[in-house]
Amino acid sequence: MTSPLLEVSGLRTVFHDLRGSWPAVNGVDLVVQPGEIVGLVGESGSGKSVTGFSLVQLIDPPGEIVSGDVKFKGEDLRQASEERMRRLRGDRIAMIFQDPLMTLNPVLSIGEQMCEAILEHRVMSRKNAMREAAQALSRVGISSPEARLEQFPHEFSGGMRQRVAIATALLNSPDLIIADEPTTALDVTIQSQILFEVQKLSRETGTAVLWITHDLAVVAELADRVAVMYAGRIIETGTVDDVLDRPRHPYTLGLLGSSASTVNPGERLRQISGAAPSIDARPSGCPFRPRCERALPVCAEIDPAPEHDRGHSYCCHNPIPEGPVP
Repeated sequence: MTSPLLEVSGLRTVFHDLRGSWPAVNGVDLVVQPGEIVGLVGESGSGKSVTGFSLVQLIDPPGEIVSGDVKFKGEDLRQASEERMRRLRGDRIAMIFQDPLMTLNPVLSIGEQMCEAILEHRVMSRKNAMREAAQALSRVGISSPEARLEQFPHEFSGGMRQRVAIATALLNSPDLIIADEPTTALDVTIQSQILFEVQKLSRETGTAVLWITHDLAVVAELADRVAVMYAGRIIETGTVDDVLDRPRHPYTLGLLGSSASTVNPGERLRQISGAAPSIDARPSGCPFRPRCERALPVCAEIDPAPEHDRGHSYCCHNPIPEGPVP
């Protein structure tokens, strides 16, 4: 059996303030195989983005990774030096940020920035690097790519800047791409093109993708497996078919019911009551208990451990019965 490309165990990231330390990521376990596309889904505030930043060791004070293992191709990234992480980021591990302005330097042209991303990790002429950069822009739907390379970020719309960020992440054919809501600012046509390019890259080069999103429709189209996150923990994981067609956790069922694609025109969405708890106000026991219609007395006392069923795991004392989505 192939060894995992990324293996995360017990990852815990906290944020400190004058009142104490609060876990944004609270014991995440996650495995990504070579060439696999995994969707990490959940509401805003569930800890998805912090998980992505933690994997590449980009947590700054007052945040801190306090425990857990992050192994990439067997290498413990938590023990890696900053110099080693700089060599890995952008080369073997690429990250696409939700806000492209976190990626793009406003005083450098697009071409300069993309060439730097290539020449930092590979030996080639600047002319060839510019040619590869133009090809990458073309792949994400940017017309006249050679001319665009001479422009600056402020000359691009938000959606165009996001496409540049995605193209830059694809430049070095990384082993792993961590994509944090990368298509949120894009229209449906361009989004479909980006998803096609990501799937094609994964098939042709074996690049694995961790796709962080709240959009279950994107996950259904793109991913091989899905991990559902709530209150800093992954509470259900399995193949896309298992999790989206036969959810076992009430939160997953609630997310599906809140999706417009699951109701007929004119029907009201089945919203999840309440709101996700903030990191400093999580309830005892199961964190989803105050919003759950299936909660039992034990849910207030004990945070459920994962139950495993043929590759489908879930953390729930009173899971949804097996079968199609109710």
